[in-house]
Amino acid sequence: MAKFKVNKSYAQINEKIKKGQVVVVTAEEIIDIVRQEGPVEAARRVDVVTTGTFAPMCSSGVFFNIGQSRPLIRTTKTYFNNVEAYSGVAAIDCYLGATAVCEDDPLNKVYPGEFNYGGGHVIEDLVAGKSVHIAASSYGTDCYPNREIERDMTLKDIPTATLCNPRNAYQNYNAAINLSNKTVYTYMGTLKPQGGNINYCNAGELSPLLNDPYYKTIGIGTRIFIGGAKGYVVGHGTQHNPGNARTEKGIPVRPSGTLWTMGNLKEMNKDWLKGVSIRGYGCSLSLGIGIPIPILNEEIVQYTAISDSDIYTQVLDFGVNYPNGNFESLAQVSYAQLKSGSIRLNGEDIQTVPLSSMVKARQIADILKEWIRSGKFFLGEPQETLPV
Repeated sequence: MAKFKVNKSYAQINEKIKKGQVVVVTAEEIIDIVRQEGPVEAARRVDVVTTGTFAPMCSSGVFFNIGQSRPLIRTTKTYFNNVEAYSGVAAIDCYLGATAVCEDDPLNKVYPGEFNYGGGHVIEDLVAGKSVHIAASSYGTDCYPNREIERDMTLKDIPTATLCNPRNAYQNYNAAINLSNKTVYTYMGTLKPQGGNINYCNAGELSPLLNDPYYKTIGIGTRIFIGGAKGYVVGHGTQHNPGNARTEKGIPVRPSGTLWTMGNLKEMNKDWLKGVSIRGYGCSLSLGIGIPIPILNEEIVQYTAISDSDIYTQVLDFGVNYPNGNFESLAQVSYAQLKSGSIRLNGEDIQTVPLSSMVKARQIADILKEWIRSGKFFLGEPQETLPV
């Protein structure tokens, strides 16, 4: 086992939070502290580093209990403002996915489709306090004879609503370009023909999993900021793929780790959940997530001190290659380059466009920092770390 000059425990840091003595900085602020003071002294002085990200996270959704009727019903189809939720759960429980669309949406029959309203928009409306129309049906049973219910409900009226997201906070992600001769509409946004733009979606040096690349502090039970409320990591997400190539500092250069997250939707804030319409592709939900990194030792603080110039990703062609399962990299670029506004590729200066919001990512890291400093948020020690 490695020997460190600094050794702290979750209990010790939580005691500092309780006493108002904790030192918290954001993932941007720690970079200069480590550069100026070195990792050992930085680890001694700083207790927690906060991270943040706000971006479309398609693999999001909500488990609802919509409340029983009289006579009782076992729902087999459930709709929220004409957006279908999966009802194969039990009785009056259902799961509304962020990418579900309205029943009467023309989809891409009118190309490119606008996808004006879907599951992500329903979730946003509920958190904003709006009423939604819920219609559910059943084939009827002896114990659940009712076959149909309709009601208008706000989030306060719904008995339980749990945001449960099977894949959030991707640890790095590919950037997208289009080398074909036509405009393409993708989950990475609209891509102009012949390399007209490069779109990317990551907060870089503020991104949670990039500040803990080997998941030494993030795992089952980690307490997080999610949608403006306190939630948890409940496991590794779908498509968790930590075995990809990494830099000397341990940072993956392709999409790698993901998180399964959850929280109480009733406690969330509309500023941190936004329904998204992605032209020609579908609906989604932009979500705010922030994770505190406890500085247990100097190794952990060095991971949090990574900067955009240390983080690389791949540029893939979404015009021809990607749709055909070809993930060949056209170039490896840093987030410092991406955030500069343009990248020189094949002799051309190409505009770069973020799908994630750095403004909101910074706000999340700052909010989480204040929660911890004011004793409103304590660290959750993971009961099991994520697969590496």
